[in-house]
Amino acid sequence: QINLRLILVSGKTKEFLFSPNDSAADIAKHVYDNWPMDWEEEQVSSPNILRLIYQGRFLHGNVTLGGMKIIF
Repeated sequence: QINLRLILVSGKTKEFLFSPNDSAADIAKHVYDNWPMDWEEEQVSSPNILRLIYQGRFLHGNVTLGGMKIIF
């Protein structure tokens, strides 16, 4: 399992656990489906609106955490 800390533009953070096989699309869907209660006022209408950025790069679609060779 990989522990990811997600940060909203507002600065609010939340940690989620993911598999190295999870794609950017899987992560966005999981976050959308498990939207934290303390982020309620910033709820988005679709997982497609979420943008994941890692080291300045946007992560899209099928790119997996394992494929990015992130060291945890």
